Amino acid sequence: MALLVTAFAVSSCGLPRVGPNKREIFAGSVQKQGNAYIISVNDRVVEATAKAPAAGFSGKFLRAGKMGADTIQPGDTLLVTVYENVNDGLFSKAGAPSTLTQLQVDQTGHIFIPYVGRIRAAGSSPEALRRLITRKLEPQTPEPQVIVQRAAGDGATVSILGAGGQGVFPIEASTSTLSTMIAKSGGITTDPENTRVTVIRGKYKGTVWLEDLFNKAGQDIALRPNDRILIQEDKRRFTALGATGGQSLVDFPKPTMSAIEAIAFLGGLNSATADPTGIFIFRDETPEFANKVLGRNDFVTPKRFAYVLDLTEPTGVFLGRDFQMRDGDTIYVTEAPYVQWTKTLSVLTTSAGAAGSLTSAAGG
Repeated sequence: MALLVTAFAVSSCGLPRVGPNKREIFAGSVQKQGNAYIISVNDRVVEATAKAPAAGFSGKFLRAGKMGADTIQPGDTLLVTVYENVNDGLFSKAGAPSTLTQLQVDQTGHIFIPYVGRIRAAGSSPEALRRLITRKLEPQTPEPQVIVQRAAGDGATVSILGAGGQGVFPIEASTSTLSTMIAKSGGITTDPENTRVTVIRGKYKGTVWLEDLFNKAGQDIALRPNDRILIQEDKRRFTALGATGGQSLVDFPKPTMSAIEAIAFLGGLNSATADPTGIFIFRDETPEFANKVLGRNDFVTPKRFAYVLDLTEPTGVFLGRDFQMRDGDTIYVTEAPYVQWTKTLSVLTTSAGAAGSLTSAAGG
């Protein structure tokens, strides 16, 4: 009897442990005047908490067909190169090209070229403008050879920022879609599986996983002038605590991750200490999901939830595989009940051994 009393006293002194046990967490539930909803994970909860990653373009982006990629727009910057067949040409010596740089199309759609004058460029293709300039120069220099190219400017261009090539790039026939523009800009420097691409078009915004540009039909959208493209590595994280293979702040390694995958990514449960009936996912649920989980409609502020997984149940692993982790989640694995008892016995036996040694020393 004295041993049991001593064991209880030792265990209540606060032996080292990884955190609260299952009983203590349940004591903090709303049902027991706490401030968190403790919910056992089942098929209904899995369905109610399911949330697709914020990726995939809306119809506003998907319905936009390819624009005339070679059509010159106000604000475009043009490079016009002229080859002449005379020794003293209007622009250069025979055979040597002269490039008229930084010819920006003004807001009325016109450009000015020496010996040609002010001509309309907007609405034409580079080829059509080339023919027009050639025709205007022919009376003044024999058989001029003209090249017109559209460069980055403020017209039919897009800007790219983030993890990859950055800058302002013209929309051309070869870069009229999102994937081809990213490739033309220099590609990306992050893991493709964990990279998101956001397109901002006026007041609209759409985000897609980089791999979906190639794997899902229609997501490789057509670009529009002044689109802004932001390429970012996914920065979602969850926290791992308790009797797992590792305790840390963990970056999501891929677009979606289940509770089972999160545990496996951490190295699994600690086989010596983990309680497979007490795996908790702590989360602040939005009113939308809080109402869905509890079958209510009166919540208007976020609520604290602790979802409980029991891997010893027949469907426990399946439920853990289907329950999706979210940004900001904390996964906590409680210690098995016997662990504290083992620690208590260890303290008692160590203390008894030390006391015996002291007694022997005193008797000697």
